[in-house]
Amino acid sequence: MLSILLFPFAFLFGLVTRIRNLLYDIGWKKSYSFEPAVISVGNLNVGGSGKTPMIEYLVNLLKDKYSLAILSRGYGRITRGYLLAEMHDDATTIGDEPFQYYRKYGNQLSVVVCESRAEGITKLMKRKPDVQVILLDDAFQHRAVKPLFSVLLTDFSKPFFKDHLLPQGRLRESRRGSSRADALVVTKCFNLSNEVESKFKLDMQSYAGPMPVFFSGVKYNAPKALEGEKQLGKDVVLVTGIANSKPIEDFVSLNFNLTQHFQFKDHHQYSMEDIKSIQRAAKVTTSILTTEKDLVKLIAPSMNGILNKKLWFYLPIETIFLNRGSEFDKLITMKIEDHLKSLSIQNQK
Repeated sequence: MLSILLFPFAFLFGLVTRIRNLLYDIGWKKSYSFEPAVISVGNLNVGGSGKTPMIEYLVNLLKDKYSLAILSRGYGRITRGYLLAEMHDDATTIGDEPFQYYRKYGNQLSVVVCESRAEGITKLMKRKPDVQVILLDDAFQHRAVKPLFSVLLTDFSKPFFKDHLLPQGRLRESRRGSSRADALVVTKCFNLSNEVESKFKLDMQSYAGPMPVFFSGVKYNAPKALEGEKQLGKDVVLVTGIANSKPIEDFVSLNFNLTQHFQFKDHHQYSMEDIKSIQRAAKVTTSILTTEKDLVKLIAPSMNGILNKKLWFYLPIETIFLNRGSEFDKLITMKIEDHLKSLSIQNQK
């Protein structure tokens, strides 16, 4: 009944997004191209589809070959406009995901936040003219920038071809918008049969058209202590503030004794009272496990003196391809190589 009541609003939302896309398609709204190879990672629906692990996958693929930068909106930060991440920044100034990137790769690449991706790239290139590749985080709907290659993600448990437009469903635009992608990646997969993969591929390509389709999963690495080299105990309190916490909850339940799960909304800003409540729930023999995304907010200077680092651990994750991962890698690297070679020839003229 609720879905039926929301249909008129979804219809209006779809009409607005179709008009917006049409204006870009016919050139009434301008899309800008840039000298660096711009690789976009995004999705059609709101919520988590594994964009952060995919960005990190691309970083690990490309960082030893090219001068890299990551550009994100910086959701949830207290600042506005363009910012190039520096030593004094934290999750409050640049956002949780950008700070996670900076904390892991800050000495190997540039991390930039800006609501306008076109403005962000323009200002970045003035500061860092040697950047060769820019990874756009969550930018599929940011059509003011024309990417060299666009990777569209969809969660296996919530595929875009079964979803509906906001507010009836979770789609930011029509399913047909998937046709703008250069590759589709189904995320959070586990032990899929050939028949399931083939069916998924056909369902997606019925909207996106013929394009490469890949299937990926999440690998949970060994938990790491926030302080020292301790091992995670058997009894665990889990703390998450992400869009979909079910996979990590299932993993922890399978491998540890999950005593309690403090589940917050995505991009939750932790308060001192939150930390106190969580630490009270953890007994002396109980460890507290959280995600990398949540960790970057928990280590903020404002938490000094409150956070008992001896109790806390975080769980690193990474994207893995179920098959044909080398084909995906080759698609990306060849596109970048061809672009840079073309650019070099133009500059010599």
